[in-house]
Amino acid sequence: MTLIDRLIAPQATRAEVCLGFGAAIGGAATGFVLAMSAGWSWLAVLVVAVIAFDMFGGAVVNAMASAKRWYHRPGRTWVHHLGFVGVHVQPFILAAVVPGFGWIDAAAIYAVALGGAVIVTVAPEALRRPIAFAATAFGLVAVTSMVTVPHELMWFAPVLLIKLLLAHLLPEQAGRPDLHGSPAGAAAA
Repeated sequence: MTLIDRLIAPQATRAEVCLGFGAAIGGAATGFVLAMSAGWSWLAVLVVAVIAFDMFGGAVVNAMASAKRWYHRPGRTWVHHLGFVGVHVQPFILAAVVPGFGWIDAAAIYAVALGGAVIVTVAPEALRRPIAFAATAFGLVAVTSMVTVPHELMWFAPVLLIKLLLAHLLPEQAGRPDLHGSPAGAAAA
């Protein structure tokens, strides 16, 4: 498996690769500038930039047809999907290095993401998409109105929820063409 296969998805198109890396690099630059403006340590700035690369890039990549085919291929279960969400411990990494990003806030953000993922994965398949949007909408209210993080990181929790609950957990809708023009879920030529 190549690096592109790991970072984007197997059989990603050139357009998907460009879009994924473009969003990731743009996110990293945004995170870097915001962290620098806060006057944080170089370690905090570097961590924020790397996490922003992953969050922004992941939000876009996980919504792509090639990633949908990969993450929702035969044999993948709710355990795989919750595991993917569970390994996203970035809130705790931020709490460890960013001044003003508290451990309780990190735990709350993590709990909202993981709780939303559980709700989405146990939902009946026919209702999974609207339930994912509901979980994300209510999760956004929780993380933006009840959690206090530095102003420069107010983007983090919303992008995390979009990446995980909307982009990753939702399979491609049947019958929608991918970038190859074939129905979603069909093998790419």
